[in-house]
Amino acid sequence: MHRVGSTGNGSTSARAKRERRLTYIIRDTDDSNHYSTVNCLSLYSDPAHVTEVKDVLFTGSRDGTLKRWELTDAATTCCATFESHTDWVNDALLIGDVLVSCSSDSTIKTWKAFSDGVCTKTFRQHSDYVLSLAIAKKTNAIASGGLGGEVFVWDLEAANVPMVKFSDNGVDSVEPVNNTGHGGGFDNNSTCSDPTSNAEEPQGFMPITVKGHKESVYAVAMNDVGTVLVSGGTEKALRVWDPRTGTKSMKLRGHSDNIRALALDESGRKCLSGSSDSIIRLWDLGQQRCVHSYAVHTDSVWALAANSSFTCVYSGGRDASVCATNLNSRESSLVCSGKHPVLSLAPNGDNWLWVASSECAVQKWSIKSKAQKSSSFLAGSVPCTRATMCTEGSPLIPISTEPACVIPVNPQIVRHTVLNDRRHILTKDMAGVVKLWEITKGEMKVNYGDISFEDKEKELFEMVSVPAWFTADSRLGCLSIHLDSPQCFAAEMYAADAQVPGASEELKINLGHETLRGLFSHWLACREKKTESSPDGNEDTQNNCNIGEEKVMASNSPVKGRSSLPVCSAFDFSSAYPPSIITEGSEGGTWRRKIIDLSGTEDEKELPAWCLDALLHGKFSTKESTKCSFHLHPYEGTTVQVQTQGKLTAPRVLRIHKVITYVHERIVLDKLLVDSNTDSLGTSASNNFQPETLNVKDSRPSTRYWHEKTGFNIDILCNNQVLRPDMTLATVRQYIWKKSDDLQLHFRITLEEK
Repeated sequence: MHRVGSTGNGSTSARAKRERRLTYIIRDTDDSNHYSTVNCLSLYSDPAHVTEVKDVLFTGSRDGTLKRWELTDAATTCCATFESHTDWVNDALLIGDVLVSCSSDSTIKTWKAFSDGVCTKTFRQHSDYVLSLAIAKKTNAIASGGLGGEVFVWDLEAANVPMVKFSDNGVDSVEPVNNTGHGGGFDNNSTCSDPTSNAEEPQGFMPITVKGHKESVYAVAMNDVGTVLVSGGTEKALRVWDPRTGTKSMKLRGHSDNIRALALDESGRKCLSGSSDSIIRLWDLGQQRCVHSYAVHTDSVWALAANSSFTCVYSGGRDASVCATNLNSRESSLVCSGKHPVLSLAPNGDNWLWVASSECAVQKWSIKSKAQKSSSFLAGSVPCTRATMCTEGSPLIPISTEPACVIPVNPQIVRHTVLNDRRHILTKDMAGVVKLWEITKGEMKVNYGDISFEDKEKELFEMVSVPAWFTADSRLGCLSIHLDSPQCFAAEMYAADAQVPGASEELKINLGHETLRGLFSHWLACREKKTESSPDGNEDTQNNCNIGEEKVMASNSPVKGRSSLPVCSAFDFSSAYPPSIITEGSEGGTWRRKIIDLSGTEDEKELPAWCLDALLHGKFSTKESTKCSFHLHPYEGTTVQVQTQGKLTAPRVLRIHKVITYVHERIVLDKLLVDSNTDSLGTSASNNFQPETLNVKDSRPSTRYWHEKTGFNIDILCNNQVLRPDMTLATVRQYIWKKSDDLQLHFRITLEEK
């Protein structure tokens, strides 16, 4: 397991000192499939077969969700999506009717497995990614291990906090943990109806800490009665514990690389380990030694699963192959082989095996030989190459060449780039399909198909400059847009460009603010209804709202608060594929939920304070100035003479055609109105540049008259380059001026030849 950093994101510890982050996840399909690689599988079989649904498969994905699939002879159907984790789901196990999952968000969650996705508890004791889970089938004990070097044992019935902790200091001792209720622990109310509540109260159980692990833990395993716990990781050794007391029983060495997978038999006497050294080892814990080594893979072993009698082991890993090995005879067969590493295995009876790999599909393979004889080989005891596994010089023949069933996964996004307008993102997925997304609406705009990403990126390039008001990544397989205050309020645009109905030409809107309003429009509507029905509702009533520098009427009738302002089409999020949000309030940890599931009752304890201020009161601060300073001079060699302008200030989004209008009205016309017969033009215009008063549609009547009568041409130049009228000052500074000091512009006034 490797850490994957998000584009433009800092570490968690660095972000903790800043305002809390708000993230929204956008998609272009429904929830019938995962959006990224499936990391784990857990199978439930109904022995009674009361219904036609014989088996149920649970899958956990890197998109942060789990899904329940009903398996019948006719079809495989997704019946429920479990959404609460904010990062990769790394492992999931079923104990009774409770589904337990662990994630890279450092939490463990329990769910009502056969509900519509109800999360019942959240455990927050781990300090880093949680990678592996183990259960004692005949008790309520669960073990978890992760990158923090910690292993916890949980009692699902009593467990308000962990029973036992194996920590990362190198001294084997037992210490009580101060049960203050702070720094994580147990959330008893992270339910589907209210997953944003994260109250953590002191619990009555005093956990025990056992110090032993010095490095990351990749795998844990426990026997059925919960008397033996085995853990392994980057220390290249197995540690065996008594999970009831937290004492270490033994430490077994033999692997030469990280231990990635473990399997323990029902009695707790035999243990299988898979390692990055490509070897599978069988250990006799009673004799405290390795009794067999099996070299059936050419690269790291990442997944192990044993049959019910613990006589055969199914293994997969980085070499993209799945093997079935008899532990007694050492005879091994190739079940299947692909192009992508194998991540998880789940035997389905004695005939089938479910396989999850990084190719974004879950497949069901036969593990019984067909009429056509498949080749087998004798597992060696030292690392091998595929050539040594061949029989009489012939390639190995797998048991099956085609899967019996495939659960597809939507191709995950593997590449993206934010376009210069800071409203669109170009992506490419694993299938090679290139798409254009509009993040201010949360929807996919254009599907270009399988084309060159580089060529389309060049084609869509625009010479525009907009401040970076968000960051984006595709860690969860789809686009995640991160908003951090105050940076998310750094970008403005003219309302006319966003097609805001009835907006004046000078009205500017804040991209971050309007995106928040569009994203939370359903929540605002729900909150407005609750406020109106509340007898003590005290929302501020106002008929207009401050947007940018101009106050505009939101409608023809009075409205209550900013939440009543209509959302313009440029920021109207799709209801067909509603986004999910990830954030945290002032109490508890992070939470994730679909935006349409918010009830409007969430308050400052559950949402970031800066987000509430922007949504409810229209209050937000910008990290940097939205103004741009520049100097306006006559161009060298011009045929008319004017006085040099002083330092001027205008919004960064001001377009050059407004500067042309300024020159036309403040410099040219003012002089012509005084002396229409002169051959030279001069002015003593004010240094206070006020473009908002220069509306082209509403200019003075004399403006159009003198322009038509005199036929003056006005060009604005920078670095001797004539600027397009639609360019903004920010664009000119970034692409033409290319300096940090004040922008230097020149105007050139020439007479048209008649």
